[in-house]
Amino acid sequence: MSENSSGGGNNGLYFIVGGLVVVAGLGAFLYFGGANTGGDSGSSTTTIERTVTPESDSTTIKRD
Repeated sequence: MSENSSGGGNNGLYFIVGGLVVVAGLGAFLYFGGANTGGDSGSSTTTIERTVTPESDSTTIKRD
């Protein structure tokens, strides 16, 4: 009889390791705030006033 040396016995191991990699990646994504669903990350209000005169074209940006 010839032996099968294709390495087919390791498929289960590869599946388990792949699952652990996916779980670790998902855990890191949630731990480091990748979804950013909680809390207020700060707010900013920007007002742009534009005044156009025949002599000049100016734009003023005011930040509160």
